[in-house]
Amino acid sequence: MNLAILPALTAFAFVSTVTPGPNNMMLMASGANFGFRRTLPHMMGILVGFTVMIFLVGAGLMQVFDAVPVLYTLLKIASVAYMLWLAWKIAHAAPPEAAPAEARPLTFLQAAAFQWVNPKAWAMGLSAITLYAPDRSLLAVAVVALAFAAVCLPAISIWAWLGTVVRRWLADRRRLRVFNVTMALLLVASLVPALVM
Repeated sequence: MNLAILPALTAFAFVSTVTPGPNNMMLMASGANFGFRRTLPHMMGILVGFTVMIFLVGAGLMQVFDAVPVLYTLLKIASVAYMLWLAWKIAHAAPPEAAPAEARPLTFLQAAAFQWVNPKAWAMGLSAITLYAPDRSLLAVAVVALAFAAVCLPAISIWAWLGTVVRRWLADRRRLRVFNVTMALLLVASLVPALVM
């Protein structure tokens, strides 16, 4: 692998990770509803889950999609259905004081598993491997995965922090309701770029 591409790869990884998408919309909603500290396991799950996903995509899953394209279509359909359900849950989230006792942010494992049904994560992973590890050698794939791992936490932390910034403003139930519905709509809108790929 030509290490001269590292600056371009790192820039691609950061920009694609920091831009709005399902993970970031959910982190902002979690930061607003649960605070930054309680959202940390969610963030770490994204970091580990997405890094592992990119490596596995490059190490062999792309070949499966190349051989059986209908599998990718089925994955998109399942992902969209799940994302629409999540958007509904966010839109109907209760205010923290009125939320059931069991209300909590995503756990580490839930966030890691979520990457596999996140259309933007798939689009980012497939694009990164295609552009920066076209030979799909294990070294090249590992470098791509590590580049994303290096920029992921700083990029997604911004969104969880933004959620905490607006948390005080969201103490008003009506504003919180508007915020949650807006986050749900943005989550649905974030599916569009990934689906046209």
